[in-house]
Amino acid sequence: MFTLTVRDHVMVAHSLPDPAFGPAQRLHGATYVVEASLERPDLDEHGIVVDIGEATAALAEALEPLAYRNLDELEEFVGRLTTTEVLARWVAERLADRLGAAGLSAVTVVLREHPDAWASYRLRLRW
Repeated sequence: MFTLTVRDHVMVAHSLPDPAFGPAQRLHGATYVVEASLERPDLDEHGIVVDIGEATAALAEALEPLAYRNLDELEEFVGRLTTTEVLARWVAERLADRLGAAGLSAVTVVLREHPDAWASYRLRLRW
């Protein structure tokens, strides 16, 4: 299995209105370092997983709707807790859509909220 990983970051604001989240129930900011790993069983005819520039641009496009936004106000997140795990899945799905998933077997997105804490989601595209 071959993997290509690209990285970006995004700054958001949100709240997690559930007692399980303590002080994070209040509106707060988060800066996520976002790593996207693209997998495929074989390289394409150019000897690559995906063009690095294309993957980098696709990740930036997937993150753009979140950048400098209050996630509590975005229609797709109204009534949902925007945990790091939920956001990792959301980004993975949009990234797969932007790349067309041609030849890819999986997309894994890791959101690093802190150097010592992160969450990820692996989206299988082919079995």
